[in-house]
Amino acid sequence: MQPSPEHQAKIARLTVASVFPHYVTKVERKGRTKAELLQVIEWLTGFTDPELEKHLAEKSTFATFFAQATLNANAHLITGVICGYRVEEIEDPLTQQVRYLDKLVDELAKGRKMDKILRTA
Repeated sequence: MQPSPEHQAKIARLTVASVFPHYVTKVERKGRTKAELLQVIEWLTGFTDPELEKHLAEKSTFATFFAQATLNANAHLITGVICGYRVEEIEDPLTQQVRYLDKLVDELAKGRKMDKILRTA
């Protein structure tokens, strides 16, 4: 099952700043820290804390955010279902990258160990 073009366009227009507070709330509610979330985001995107803060301040869309990111070489190892879709089967690169991030945030919130979240080959 693939997301519709309308759904893909909606994801591309979403700003990272509009979603980030929800990520923070989700992980903190489950006993994890914002620092751990930042570590996960840096692993996936290559963005340091100041670079991420710049994207948040500029209200970058996910399209801009991931266009400027250097996706981790092991991102393809992220598998499983998120929002009803198998992340490894999503054909649209941007939608897949956003779902990678969603999957990592979910794993962090569920208490998975950081060495498992930050996949290695």
